[in-house]
Amino acid sequence: MYPFAFQHTKNIKDSVSAKKEHADAKYIAGGQSLIGVMKLRLDQPSQLINLGLIPELAGICVEGSTLTIGAMTRHAEVAASADVKKCIPGLSQLAGLIADRMVRNMGTIGGSVANNDPSADYPSALLGLNATIITNQREIKADDFFLGMFETALEGSELIQSIRFTAPIKSAYAKFKHPASRYAVVGVFVAQFADEVRVAVTGAGSSVFRLSEAEKALSSNFSADALKAIHISADGLNSDFFADSEYRAHLIKLMAIQAVNQAK
Repeated sequence: MYPFAFQHTKNIKDSVSAKKEHADAKYIAGGQSLIGVMKLRLDQPSQLINLGLIPELAGICVEGSTLTIGAMTRHAEVAASADVKKCIPGLSQLAGLIADRMVRNMGTIGGSVANNDPSADYPSALLGLNATIITNQREIKADDFFLGMFETALEGSELIQSIRFTAPIKSAYAKFKHPASRYAVVGVFVAQFADEVRVAVTGAGSSVFRLSEAEKALSSNFSADALKAIHISADGLNSDFFADSEYRAHLIKLMAIQAVNQAK
């Protein structure tokens, strides 16, 4: 790991100001991804700005059918929250499937979303639920946020403050996990709303994406039977030692069926 300075800030304004002072500075939330990258010397920020002491970035709030989760809220907190379980069961279920206990106790929803690892779990939930990412500058819909592998719509010193969800009628997440890393080889999040069904896939492509074939089939018949006739093309899907593109295409359909069967 290359040497770096570590700054503690106590509010959002100071964090943003600190990042503006150093072009290569990075915010650090739970550090579960960033520290690993730095250990491998794949990144060399001169400054890390710790967000862990900013109380307004953490917490879970429910108002009617709207659920808001602070960026620094840990995966384990989302998984255990009675409010999340009641409002969006699929989101709670997804958080409980992330990595292992240590990562869930340290990793944060904001850090995961900002990193946009192509195999991360949370991006599928945000896209599947049509969530809104709230930053210190603006509000960004999930459809416009995830741009590509490790790439988001965040600009410069922009900082995620919270994420807002609208409760669906039903939701669930099904994941075929890598046996060692527990990242998603393929993960599928399904959400049924009154006016649409959204299906988001992670792990199978260069970034999270929506599965229009499944959305169309489920919009007229929200059941596993509706997915049996759809065809998932392997074109453009990831292919590696663990799962080639044809196998990932098979897993997408299988995980979508599992998610629909589990939806509540």
